[in-house]
Amino acid sequence: MENYTVVLFILALMIGLSAMADKIKLPYPILLIIAGIGIGFIPEIPKVEINPEIIFLIFLPPLLYDAAFNISFDEFKTNINTIGTLSVSLVFLTATGIAVVAYYLIPGMTWPLAFVLGSILSATDAVAAMSITKGLGLSHKTNTILEGESLVNDASALVAYRFAVAAVTGTSFVLWKASLQFLLLLGGGFVVGFIMGKVLAFIIMRVNKNKIVIISFMLLMPFITYLLAEELHVSGVIAAVTLGLSIAHFSNKIFPVSFKNESKSIWDVIIFLLNGLIFILIGLQFPYVLQNIEPTDAGFYTLVALIITVVALALRMARVFLQKINLQKAFASKKRKVPEGALLDFKNSLIISWSGMRGIVSLAIALGLPETLADGSPFPFRNAIIFISVAVVLFTLIGQGLTLPFIVKKLNAKL
Repeated sequence: MENYTVVLFILALMIGLSAMADKIKLPYPILLIIAGIGIGFIPEIPKVEINPEIIFLIFLPPLLYDAAFNISFDEFKTNINTIGTLSVSLVFLTATGIAVVAYYLIPGMTWPLAFVLGSILSATDAVAAMSITKGLGLSHKTNTILEGESLVNDASALVAYRFAVAAVTGTSFVLWKASLQFLLLLGGGFVVGFIMGKVLAFIIMRVNKNKIVIISFMLLMPFITYLLAEELHVSGVIAAVTLGLSIAHFSNKIFPVSFKNESKSIWDVIIFLLNGLIFILIGLQFPYVLQNIEPTDAGFYTLVALIITVVALALRMARVFLQKINLQKAFASKKRKVPEGALLDFKNSLIISWSGMRGIVSLAIALGLPETLADGSPFPFRNAIIFISVAVVLFTLIGQGLTLPFIVKKLNAKL
């Protein structure tokens, strides 16, 4: 009964603060995170722990499915080069850059452990970016690139994380095997998502006059698809994304506008509640992870987290602006088929660079670190890695989240 009361309290607080955020012109994720941190320090509030499996199964599938369902497929195809670059190569580049910082700054840190931290913080978060940029008047191109990147990069980060943890626990790492497994995970996820999309389309065609049944199936299928993919040891993330893209393409042919609007209204409420809960949960974790760090180490690890935040942002800016240059060269040479619509300008390059916030996926991966190694000994630096991960998530969400609206307004004023 106590936990039930806490959940109701958090939901009520989330709705109230979201309404307040509109009044004070502050992105609601920032307000919810700050509230979560404050609530976490109240002694009377029971500890609310994040179960990583719950995050991946309950939160991730509907959020990924909804983003994929609503993304512009034509824009996605046009900008596939940039999306692929940011969601794959930038993920591994960021993981490496963070690993280098951690290895040289933290005494006793090994390379495998450093890469564990790097992989945890390598991917940006679609929920954070879209929630903070909503209402800022970003172009369809910028929104599509941010959404497309975040739809795919979770899979890249999770693969990097698995291999890094395996290296810590003593499993040998072979590059060609890792690359093959990565392709199998992505390919398998795509196949599962595609097949489940066909299954859902078949069901919808048979019950197309019963709107409640159709919407119910559309709500249920992301969870089934994600769970099935994970049971088959392929990427549940890619499966959920592929399902969303397939049904979006299918729905354009058969669903009337009135039905799509009804369906969207239901999804909007669900996504709003899930988003709000995520941001409060992120804030709630900080006081708890702080308890597991020696007071003398907290300041040092906070500084490390700040440096990692700056390095990750610098790497992202460098890669985005390099992509801008490469696309312009390819378009000018006409050797590669780069459409004019795929070109990046200074404005959307800077916004894309600054929108690389970390979020719930990084937090869930960090909290899901094994507590012991295969021999029963404690997982080295576990508390430090979790603390730094949570601190980086907060730095990116609050720091970049608060400054991004200002940057967008300044860029719009100049152009």
